[in-house]
Order: sequence, then C-alpha cells, then structure tokens
Amino acid sequence: MLLPVPLLVTTLPAAFAGGGTRRWFGGRGESQRAEAQAARDAAAEAFYELDTAQRDLKISIETINAVDNSPRGRKAAEDFAALGRRIDDVSHAYITAVDAHDLDRDDLEPSVAASARTELTRAKDDLVRVKGELDRFGQGLGTLLGSAETQLARLAPAVERARQALLGASNALDAVRAAGLRADELAARLAALAPELTKLNQGAGKHGVAETLQRADVVLRDAEALRTEAERLPERAAEIDRRLVSLRTRAQALTTRAGSVEPVLSELRRRFSAACWQDLQPVPEQAAVNVRQAEEKLAEAAKARDEQRWADATSRLSTVRALLNTVDEAVSAAGDRLQRLDAVAKDPQQEIERTRFAVRDAQRLAMAGRHTPDPRHARPLDDSVARLDRAVAGLEGRHPDYWHFLTETEAVRQTAARVVSDIREERGAGA
Repeated sequence: MLLPVPLLVTTLPAAFAGGGTRRWFGGRGESQRAEAQAARDAAAEAFYELDTAQRDLKISIETINAVDNSPRGRKAAEDFAALGRRIDDVSHAYITAVDAHDLDRDDLEPSVAASARTELTRAKDDLVRVKGELDRFGQGLGTLLGSAETQLARLAPAVERARQALLGASNALDAVRAAGLRADELAARLAALAPELTKLNQGAGKHGVAETLQRADVVLRDAEALRTEAERLPERAAEIDRRLVSLRTRAQALTTRAGSVEPVLSELRRRFSAACWQDLQPVPEQAAVNVRQAEEKLAEAAKARDEQRWADATSRLSTVRALLNTVDEAVSAAGDRLQRLDAVAKDPQQEIERTRFAVRDAQRLAMAGRHTPDPRHARPLDDSVARLDRAVAGLEGRHPDYWHFLTETEAVRQTAARVVSDIREERGAGA
C-alpha cells in the first residue's frame, strides 16, 4: 500500500536524526582525529625504538656481567636496572594513554581527540627522553663492553690451547717412558692438573669467564713447562752423567793440588812474619774435609742418577761444585799469597807507586775546574795519603808485615776509585 506523499516526506528527517545512524562531522573534528592519530603513531615509533635499544643494551650488560665482577661492572648493572625502572614508568604511561583513547571510533569527540593528542605527545616525549638517557649510558659502557667482549672472544681459544698443551705434555711423558726413563715427578705434576681440566670442561657457565680464562692460562703454562721438561729429560740425564765424570775428575785434581799447600805454608812460615800466613793455616785440613764431603755428595748424586731422581741428582751435584769451588779458592789463595809476598818483598816500590798514582789521579779529577776541591772528596783522599804513608813506614824493621802493607795499599786504591766514581756520577748528573 502506498503512503500518501506528505506522510513520506515527514518521515525523512526522522530517518537521518534517529538512533543507530552514523554521525558525520568534518572540518576541525577530522583534523583533531588525524593529529591525535599522528601523535599515537609517533609515540608507537618512539616506544618501539626504546624497546629495541633496551633489548640491545641488555645483551651488552649480560656480556659485562658474565665477565666483569669489578665495582665498575656491578655499578653498570645497577645503573641499567635503574634505567629499566624509568623505562617501565614511561612505557606504562604510553600504554595507558593508548588504551584510554580509541581514536578510530566513529563518534570521537574533537575535545577527546585533542586530549589524546596531548597525552600521546607527552608520552612520546618521555619515551624519547629516556631513550636519550639509555643511549648515553650505552656510550659510557664502551671500555667495559670492549674488555668483556675481548675476554669472551679469548675464552674458547684459551680453553682449547690449554687442552692441547695438556695433551702435548702427556705425549711427551709417554715418549720419555718409552725411552726407558722414569719421570715420576713429572707424572705426578701432570696428574695434579687433571682436576683443572675437569673444571675447564665444565666451562664458564659454572665457573665464570674470568676464572675460566685464568685457569686456562695456568694450565697452559704448567702443561707447557711439563712438556718442555719431559722433552729435555734425556738431555738432562746425559748432562748429569757428564757432570758426574767432570766433578770426579776435578775432585781428584784438587786432592792433588791440596797436597801442595803444606809446602807453600812451610815456605811462608820460613820467610815471612806470622801475620802474613796465619789465616792460611787451616787451609790443608779444611781442603781435605771439603774434598771428602764432595766425594760423599758425588756418591749420593750417582745413586740418585741411577734411581732417576733427577732433581736430587742435580741438587747434589750443585753442592759438590760449591764444595770444590771453596777448595779451589783456598788452595789458590795460598799460592797467590806466596807469589804476592815474594813480589813485594823484592820491590815494594812498585806497589807504592801504583797506589800513589791512583791517589794522584783522583786528586787531579777532584781539582778539575775548581780552585779548591770539594771537602767530600778531599777528605778521603787526604786520609788515603796518610794511610799509605803509614803503610810504607810499616815496612821498616827486620820482619815487616808485607801482607798488612798489601791490604792497606789495596784499601787506599779502593778509596781513590770510589772518589773518582762519585765525582763522575755527580758531574754526569749535573750535565
């Protein structure tokens, strides 16, 4: 049934104004919506950039924490945690602002859009500000992060080098044993490294990067030392054999030489005053004692060599050498004493002139470039002149103490040499 025309016309306004119909507005309202949506998009981008930066920096902090337990490392972690709390605050404010406003709804009021734009812009600014703080914090981690990354990069190669060094030491030890040489001490040292290898295999996850790196370095050093000693063991055994023969020969020769000391002492006693030879009286007896001790230690060294106690053999041989050196010096001292006393008894003037020359040389140096010498240099030189004069005067008489004379002239020359050294050092420092 068709409605009369007037009735149809009267229903049209109601159709556009009634409920369930879309409300249209343009101009400033749509502009406010667009600005709010743009603010939302800018805030979303800032939020994404901050989140990405935080995730990246978290990896850096974890790298530092894995390696660096120093106060600086701990402070970096604490500062990052504080930054994380500020990031949480501004992120929460951003999410709250987004959730509070549906900018895509049809009936969005212009005032609501304007308010949303303001809140989202503020949230974006806060996100950008905190990201700036995060960036500056990250830039300040450069040294710590570089060091941590370097250590992490070293970790795997360092552990592998330590393992290979242990393998090399083990192989060298096997080769020594195959050659018929025992290496009990080296084997014990290698066994002591086994727990360290276990910890290396457990890795940095259990023991930390720094500790694992340090352990790898220690194992590498000890294992390489072991391998070197094992490889050198055959040569060491041969060297011990050579030293045994050489020191036996030397002990025999010194026994013969020690027998000549008594005739030398007899000559000294016959020709010179007691003060010239009394200190040499114990030499023959002491030489015999030292040679006997050396022979006993040689026997101990030979036994240690046969039992392949290499360290003991080497230690005994060092003792033998020291004992024989003592004998050699004492026996030589007796002969040298007689020779020097002979020379000065025949011509003391040569010793006197030699000593005076040393003093005059020091005096010339002390006066060089000066009108008067420095008292620090003049006094010991003047004392030396007087000391030499007293030594020369002591040669008068029937049985002069030539040995005292020689020790005095030697002391005078040493004083002159010391003054010369002091002067040159002072002038060199002032140049």
